[in-house]
Amino acid sequence: MNVKFKIVWSQSAYQDLANIIQYIAEESPSNAKKILGKIKKAVSDLYHPPHRGRFVPELQDQGVLLYRELVIPPWRVMYRVTEDTVLVLSLIDSRQNVEDILLKKLINLKL
Repeated sequence: MNVKFKIVWSQSAYQDLANIIQYIAEESPSNAKKILGKIKKAVSDLYHPPHRGRFVPELQDQGVLLYRELVIPPWRVMYRVTEDTVLVLSLIDSRQNVEDILLKKLINLKL
């Protein structure tokens, strides 16, 4: 049975993507457009099978296995899979300290 998952971007992940593309566009609008297409295509392909992404290593080391990631060098797309949905949670530049970025996001999380 081929279950197709719905892809949903969180506001935080959408803002991460917008910030990355805006930054790249300052130097090269054409490169920004190409990268945007590459990221969106890779994420949209998670509709089947979404479990192909690896567990987030920094969280896996702590025993947290709820989150997966798709690596699109140099970015890491972090997501969670539910029954029928892939929730894209964050888009992080892997050249930065991921643990610091996640902690900052958690501290600034608005409930």
